Amino acid sequence: MYMTQALHRLLQQQPDSVAAVDVRETLTRRAFIDRVARIAGALRSAGLQPGDRVAMLARNSVDFYAYIFGTWWAGGVINPVNLRWNASEIAFSLEDCETHILIVESVFAHMIPSIREQAPCLSRVMVLGDVEDAGDAGDYRAWVAGADPVEDAVRRGDDLAAILYTGGTTGRPKGVMLSHNNLAASMLGSMLALRALERSQYLQTAPLFHIGGMSGMLAGLYTGATHVFLPAFDASAVLTAIDRHRIQELFLVPSMLRMVVDHPDFQSFDVRSVRRIRYGASPIDGGLMDRAIAAFPNAGFVQAYGMTELSPVATMLTEDDHGEAGRASGRLRSAGKAIPTAELRIVDPEGLEVPRGMVGEIAVRGPGVMLGYWNRPDATREAVRDGWMHTGDLGSMDADGYVTVVDRLKDMIITGGENVYSAEVETALSTHPAVGQAAVIAMPDEKWGERVHAVIVLRPGCSADPEALTAHCRATIAGFKVPRSYAFVDTLPLSGAGKVLKNILRDQCRAGN
Repeated sequence: MYMTQALHRLLQQQPDSVAAVDVRETLTRRAFIDRVARIAGALRSAGLQPGDRVAMLARNSVDFYAYIFGTWWAGGVINPVNLRWNASEIAFSLEDCETHILIVESVFAHMIPSIREQAPCLSRVMVLGDVEDAGDAGDYRAWVAGADPVEDAVRRGDDLAAILYTGGTTGRPKGVMLSHNNLAASMLGSMLALRALERSQYLQTAPLFHIGGMSGMLAGLYTGATHVFLPAFDASAVLTAIDRHRIQELFLVPSMLRMVVDHPDFQSFDVRSVRRIRYGASPIDGGLMDRAIAAFPNAGFVQAYGMTELSPVATMLTEDDHGEAGRASGRLRSAGKAIPTAELRIVDPEGLEVPRGMVGEIAVRGPGVMLGYWNRPDATREAVRDGWMHTGDLGSMDADGYVTVVDRLKDMIITGGENVYSAEVETALSTHPAVGQAAVIAMPDEKWGERVHAVIVLRPGCSADPEALTAHCRATIAGFKVPRSYAFVDTLPLSGAGKVLKNILRDQCRAGN
């Protein structure tokens, strides 16, 4: 497989259909592929060799979309930069995998001097957009416009396609190496698990530097979707785009979906065009799922579970599973079944499969499993054993293969000798009408060793006290799982992918106590 294959097919079959739209421009397939070929020409003229890395620090746009495919067309490897990192973290990711070319959107141009100082590997920096003083950085758009288009290098199979750096919540970020086959296997497995929406209007609001946003973009490309790009997530902008462009399909992480559904002017927008909402990147709570299904009456919901190291999808909970039968069976709260291109099992600490229904670590095998971590052979051997990617997630599997994710191994709370899975407590809290978001962590406790501590973001205009939340939880979960302490905050710390950063939350809570 090679990731540029769909471009050739779509140019042949739909040359004048719209490929991509953002606030600045609209491109047909023909015009988009011409830009891709010119980006490749510019990169090769700058000395890019097969397998060389090219980085981009930018928000979602047609330009970002073209950078991804232009780099692949040139024979290079993408290294998209996490927008939430500081200059030192960005420089580390560039130096770590010896990236020589960096493209920077003008709104981030102020970071260039610091990045260049800490990343001497860079031989060329190009600025996307207008900036008063770019130093020795070049004009990216002029550079591309002046380049001659070149033929597709057709890098394929196990050739490296992407190095995606993990968030670094447990130390220095690790560069996850994904091949063309890895990305294709995950994408095709996801498509086989679903009924494809041909030539849909696909809203791209999840960041393209993250594998969740990227995988949705690739799946949409292969079904001939028109991609509508928002530079960053904003609930009002999402609803406006759905209304204006008659969006049929979109991907949102749960924190994004919550903000859209709870938008005070939601009823002012026409969302009847939406046919499918994909969600993932972190577990969703039951209360939010119920509100989302009611808010988008024509939409089917699909949950994807996975991780960057799996390219990224391991399981899917399909639209059918979100219906009445799924609710009755309890499967609506699961992450679904393994996609056709993945094999999954639940294992004990020795790597042996546990009986159905028991909790253990989720392990995945298949063509989507990463090539490894860049220059981290020990970390690779620890994560991938006998072909199985050990995810670090705890879960169980029922008799029909449905997987329920209960927690991260490192987030499990042991209180009074009992295991408490934070996701279960968060689900119980989420069904309280005043709770907008809930994150549950362990706090040190002299009596119990660890206690269950809940950090709550209340819904606008709502109120609740610890006694009411405790009583609510006792009605649905065992007493030892009920939070023993609470904190009420305005926001939770989130990663660029929309996940709650529980390591930061733990530090904040412990510093406050």
